[in-house]
Amino acid sequence: MDVFEAIKMRHSVRSYQKTPVEPEKLDAVLNAARLAPSANNRQEWRFVVVTDKDTRRELAKAAKNQTFVGEAPVVIACAAKTDHHVMSCGQLCYPIDVTIAIDHMTLAATALGLGTCWIGAFFTDEVRAILNIPDDIEVVELLTLGYPTTEPQEKRRLPLAEIVYRESWSSSGGEE
Repeated sequence: MDVFEAIKMRHSVRSYQKTPVEPEKLDAVLNAARLAPSANNRQEWRFVVVTDKDTRRELAKAAKNQTFVGEAPVVIACAAKTDHHVMSCGQLCYPIDVTIAIDHMTLAATALGLGTCWIGAFFTDEVRAILNIPDDIEVVELLTLGYPTTEPQEKRRLPLAEIVYRESWSSSGGEE
C-alpha cells in the first residue's frame, strides 16, 4: 500500500479483533516512529508498549473508562523525554514531534492491515502511575493498535477550496 492509500484508508478504530499483533508488525510500526522527523533532530519521543491484558484494562479506566482501549491488543503510551525546548516560532518541540511520530505509526499500521486510535482523553497521573513513567517524562497521547473489526467509512472532510489559501490569507480560498 502506498502512502496516499494509507492516508485515505486510515481511520479511528474503536473495535478490535482478539488477534495479537505479530512482533514484526509491532516493530515495523515502532520503527516508523523512530524514523519520524523532529525539531533539531532532538528525537525526544519515548514509547511504552503495553500488551498485558490487565495493564491494558487499567489504562482503559485511566482513559475515562473507554473500554475499547483495554480491548485493543496493544496500547502505546506516547511520551517525551524533554527539556521543554521552544522553537523560534514559539511552539514547544515535544508535542509536535511526538505527534509526527504517532502519525507515522498510524500510517505504517494502516499499511500493515492494522488499526489505530489516538486517545487524548485520559488522566495523565493515572497513566504515569500504571506504567511507572517518571514525573520528568511528558505523556502526550495513548495509541491503541490491533486488527480492526470494522471497515473504514468514507471520510467527511472540507474541500481544499475551504481550507487552502494561496500566497496570503486574504487570497481566494477558505470561507470565514
